[in-house]
Order: sequence, then C-alpha cells, then structure tokens
Amino acid sequence: MAMPICGVKKKEKKSYFIVSGKYKKAGENPAIILSYISILSFGLVCFCTFCLGEAFSPSYCREATTITEQIERALRFHSARDRRADAYLAYFQSNTNTHADVLHLERLYNEALSHPAISGIIIGTRPDCITSEILQLLVHIAQTKYVAVEYGIESVYDTTLTHVNRGHNFAQAVDAITQTKAAGIDVGAHFILGLPNETTNDILAGIHHINALDIDFIKFHQLQIYRNTALEREWREHPERFLFGTQSSTEEYANLLVEIIRRLDPRIAIERLASQAPRNLILHSPLKGIRPHELRDIVVNRMLAENLRQGDLYPFAL
Repeated sequence: MAMPICGVKKKEKKSYFIVSGKYKKAGENPAIILSYISILSFGLVCFCTFCLGEAFSPSYCREATTITEQIERALRFHSARDRRADAYLAYFQSNTNTHADVLHLERLYNEALSHPAISGIIIGTRPDCITSEILQLLVHIAQTKYVAVEYGIESVYDTTLTHVNRGHNFAQAVDAITQTKAAGIDVGAHFILGLPNETTNDILAGIHHINALDIDFIKFHQLQIYRNTALEREWREHPERFLFGTQSSTEEYANLLVEIIRRLDPRIAIERLASQAPRNLILHSPLKGIRPHELRDIVVNRMLAENLRQGDLYPFAL
C-alpha cells in the first residue's frame, strides 16, 4: 500500500476546491491544512492498461519498511513544506488497500492510527475489493477517528472499463458506494479524463451519472501515458483513440474541467483537478509541465472572470 497523509476534513456539505493541499471554502481562509504522506505496504497487483504503481508513490516512502517509519519520514518532509499543518490523515493511496484479510488490515490501519500525529485514515481501493467485514472494521474505527474510503472508478462507461482492463464495471462501483455510505463512512471517487475512445461529449454526459452517486468528494485525473505500460503501446499504435493528443494544450484540459465543474452537483467537494507523477515516468500528459496548483489557478481565475460556479448548469439534460 502507499499511504499519503493529509489533514482532517470537516464534514460540511459544501463545495470545496482542494488548493495545494488545503481545503478552502470560497471566500474563506483554509480551516484545516492538509499535507500528503504516502506509505508503502502490500497491494493487489494491477493489470489496468494505464497503471504504473511507482507513479503514485512519493520518493520518501519507497525505501521505508514499516508504516510508522514511513509516517516519520513523511512528517519530516511535509513539515518543511507547510509548517501550519497540525493534524494529519494517513492516506493509504497506491494499490488496493482492502485486498487482505481483515485482521491484517486492522493491524496496518491501527499502526498508522497509533501515531500521535494521525487523526484518521483514508483508504484507497477498488469497488470490487470491499466486504461487509472490512466495512464493519472501518465503522469501528470511525467511532473514535475520521475514516473515508476512496474508490478508483475511473469511468462511468463499461466499454471503457473493459477496454482498459479495469476488472470491474460501473454497477459494482455504485454498489460499493451505496454500501459504504450506508455504513456511515465518507466516500470519494476517482475519475480519469481522456481514457481511450471517450470524447468530450462522453465525459460531460458522464457527469450525469457521477451526480447520481452518493459521494462526498471527487478527484479528477488527467490521463497520463506512463512509459512501459500497455497504454503506451496503444498510444503509439492508435493515437486517434485519445482525446488529448500530442497537440493538446493545458488550456484544452482546463476548458474541459470548467465545463465539468459547471455540471457537477454542488454538494460534491472537488478535492483534485489533476494528478502529478515523476516526469521521467511520463511519456505524455496534456498538462505539459504545469503543476496541479497552477492548473487550479487557471481554472478558478477563468470561472471567477466569467462569473461561473460549480453546478450552475446542474441539473442538466442529456
């Protein structure tokens, strides 16, 4: 598992942008400062065509052994970047962090929670790797600590999920979210923008299905082509299948985000507009060296200049 740490999020049903690791409501100062720390443990081997595990694991945790050691390294790293952070969530991010016996998971989660700097956990996993026993464990933890589960859904279209060898369908994602919310656990979802054969119209229409999900927050990722993946081969052999080609620009991706945000239910907090990875691993990205916080500024400034808001087109007709 890889586990970043981030600061505690308040359970308010209001729209947020994630701003350089800080949750911020419009027009207000950040209530709580977030920093990310990743921790490596076990995980389900992934055969998704786009995936490269090391791209999601910060360098400060790759050689660490125990979760405690990784937390200590990460705290030293992040204390130098944002000294205002005073509470952290242990973020089990990379791989599939529920793919194990529940007793083993309990030991891992409790090791993180036993650290005095940790106020809760966020568990990243797949929609087809959650069980009632694991949910019961998380409910027990949530009695005293903050708990959230993030599902890597990636697309609302089964044809796309099959194409990228995701191994689950959208109905399984809906079911996992429904079970998790019924257990009283906060739920987030990850989606990748620009997967093969998906058009701009497909992506915007898909927001209708996202709005129907009972999720608290969402993270968007631009499709990045990582070296030595099956997707790299497809990219080279069939470039016409990809929305963001070699001539695509940051402005093009930012414009798509603006249209997505305008259609997104305002109750859903936006925690990420793009992801980042070591540049040496990336063959192609529509951001072309732009960092996530710079992209955020582009999107927010355009929306402010044109008086646009999250959900100002919600609900919308297909």
